[in-house]
Amino acid sequence: MPKSFETVVVGLPWAGTSTVYAILDVLASVGRDWAMLHGEQMHPSPFRARLCTPDGTAYRDLNGRLITPESVLPNPSQTDLVIVPDLHLDPWKPLPEELKPIADWAAQVHEAGGIVTSVCSGALLLGLSGLLNGVDATTHWAYSERLAKEFEGVRVHRERVLIPAGDGHRIVTAGGASAWADLVLYLIAHLVGCEEARRIAKLYLIEPHSQGQMGFASLSASRQHSDAVVGGLQSWIAVNYEHSNPVQEMARKAGMTERTLLRRFRAATGQTPSDYVQTVRVEEAKQALETSDTPIDEIAGEVGYAEPSAFRTAFKKRVGLSASEYRRKWQAKLNHALGDAI
Repeated sequence: MPKSFETVVVGLPWAGTSTVYAILDVLASVGRDWAMLHGEQMHPSPFRARLCTPDGTAYRDLNGRLITPESVLPNPSQTDLVIVPDLHLDPWKPLPEELKPIADWAAQVHEAGGIVTSVCSGALLLGLSGLLNGVDATTHWAYSERLAKEFEGVRVHRERVLIPAGDGHRIVTAGGASAWADLVLYLIAHLVGCEEARRIAKLYLIEPHSQGQMGFASLSASRQHSDAVVGGLQSWIAVNYEHSNPVQEMARKAGMTERTLLRRFRAATGQTPSDYVQTVRVEEAKQALETSDTPIDEIAGEVGYAEPSAFRTAFKKRVGLSASEYRRKWQAKLNHALGDAI
């Protein structure tokens, strides 16, 4: 086994406890469990992973469980790897002030040569640290708009599951909460070796999210705003998305030109009226694909596309999968779940 890596999983009241302990358990098994199961010599894990908090005291997590850390955050120069787990934060509220000292500490770890990583919404803490300025990054699809808006130097890729970035790839961001597994496999492969990463994947039945995370995304609430006119238009399109010319109709209803509507709608929601309509239509189509056997071309017409080819293009662009692939994926999951329940 190679050198050991002083690894810190950051503990916070907002952190996902299941993610925290899954990471700690998997990293601890490197070099040990595969060898044990195959009658080979076991080795200590090269990851000296600890759960650490700013003051070292126990805290209550989101669900009221008492979590006891192993130590305070160590000296940045003595930390090789930092993992910030998913954080249960309201995307519409200011970030807690308590995150700033931890973000500054993470930046110091990186400056000292360490690797700094995040899972899911933990990318917001990395954004706060300044480490994401000018680099590519990902986060959970529901937090991507917040990350891009609040930290304008970040190039956010909401469709990606894992992005190593920066000098020596010492900044790594992972998408949704379950992408902790993709992150851990990457770190094992990068720091220990691909063979050990394959062993861990087999041990824990981990399958990387190779198709990205957009197949799991849904239309979360658009950027909160106080524009009552735009809000009314959003409510209208929610039930009239199949209209043959919805943008023209929205402009007529608002009593403004389409150019004025575009500026005002984008200022309020971050999307053009046309993009917003396409997003709503695709969301409706996803629901139909998940829950029915209606032919895809028929679904295309029901959600407002006169040409099935236009629907297929729009769907693939926004979801990352074709409509048929998406249907197979989600209906297979449903059938498997039902089969297990019988």
